[in-house]
Amino acid sequence: MSTMQVEIVSAEKAIYSGEASAIFAPAANGEVGIYPRHAEMIANLKPGHIRVVDASTNEETVIYTSGGVLEVQPHLVTVLSDTAERAADLDEQLVLEAKREAEELLQNQSADFDHAKARAELAELAAQLHSISKLRDKK
Repeated sequence: MSTMQVEIVSAEKAIYSGEASAIFAPAANGEVGIYPRHAEMIANLKPGHIRVVDASTNEETVIYTSGGVLEVQPHLVTVLSDTAERAADLDEQLVLEAKREAEELLQNQSADFDHAKARAELAELAAQLHSISKLRDKK
């Protein structure tokens, strides 16, 4: 079976590095599926979850990303993201609390309120919750 190396890196640390048989990512124009020897490409990612299928165990790892860039070469896939975290490491209660606070800010906005920034934060939190849910469904 053919494999490819997958590297997922955030601004703070390497999140994932290993051989995979497939990777699925939230590209800006819709989810993309990448398999070994895929045509070379570069795509912008939107907030969401990346699923990596381990080549040796066939187990799926779910990783939340705040967006970023996906680069595909025939035997290497690289994801660069400002923020990325394994879904298993996300704290659902903290995410729910932050989401509730962001929603309150949107409702009680003042003149100096950055509406676009609050909407972007809310979208990221929703994507984190979706990643947590995806991980829960997998179990």
